[in-house]
Amino acid sequence: MKLMHTKLPEFLKKMKVAATESSCPKEITIRGLENLTSAKMQSLRTGRIEHAVGEMTHKEGVEKIDLVVIPRVPETMHTVIIKGMDKDGNVKNAILELVNILHPTEEAELMGCKDVDDRRPGIGRH
Repeated sequence: MKLMHTKLPEFLKKMKVAATESSCPKEITIRGLENLTSAKMQSLRTGRIEHAVGEMTHKEGVEKIDLVVIPRVPETMHTVIIKGMDKDGNVKNAILELVNILHPTEEAELMGCKDVDDRRPGIGRH
């Protein structure tokens, strides 16, 4: 399992290295992962994204890079955990609930962009 996934800190580092250590180095901003404290990314997809970041550094007219991670399916179901803690920080009670979150789709990020190279596989074919 270790070789199949890239941990979040390593993913962030790889993207920054791909942008800043290119033969045409660029500043990179990464958004959409700020609330994650831990995660694992698919290693194959990480490599493809890393390559795409490096590619973007060589595009004519590109001064900086903005990498944004959004959900592919715009409506996601999340579990909400409400924990009652005692004075020592131990969980005494808990309530579980659900909430649907409606996310903006890629169109919100791509408004006005005429040159989009969509390399995503079909849903369910990744």
